[in-house]
Amino acid sequence: MIASKLSSEQKKKVFREMAQAWEARDWQRCASLFAPDGVLHSVMLDPCVGRQAFLERIEKAAKPNKHVKLHIQRMGTADEALIVERIDEIIIDGVGRSVPTVGILEFDGELISLWREYYDRPTLLKALGLSADPHA
Repeated sequence: MIASKLSSEQKKKVFREMAQAWEARDWQRCASLFAPDGVLHSVMLDPCVGRQAFLERIEKAAKPNKHVKLHIQRMGTADEALIVERIDEIIIDGVGRSVPTVGILEFDGELISLWREYYDRPTLLKALGLSADPHA
């Protein structure tokens, strides 16, 4: 059976729901929008395969003093993929830092089946309060 295709607007709606759940730290809701065998590939890390692995990765990244806001700049589709340009604001102990990010998402029905994230790793590490210098 072929999964029904979502319209561009439906894909945008799913991502906005993901962004709201992420900001609310509702990790179970985030995982529920991810396909059981979906892949999250933050390109600087090994791919994360499966809904449970996705849930574990985002729960592991959560910290009590950390909050993330996903500021969507623009969204659109190309060849059935949703492209999301964002500024991710990572707030740790009240200090916010910005990380320009592009996500490219593919869907299986209403679930995200492949999510690739592109960002500058040193900028992300700095926003997380970590050293971007591999020798530090």
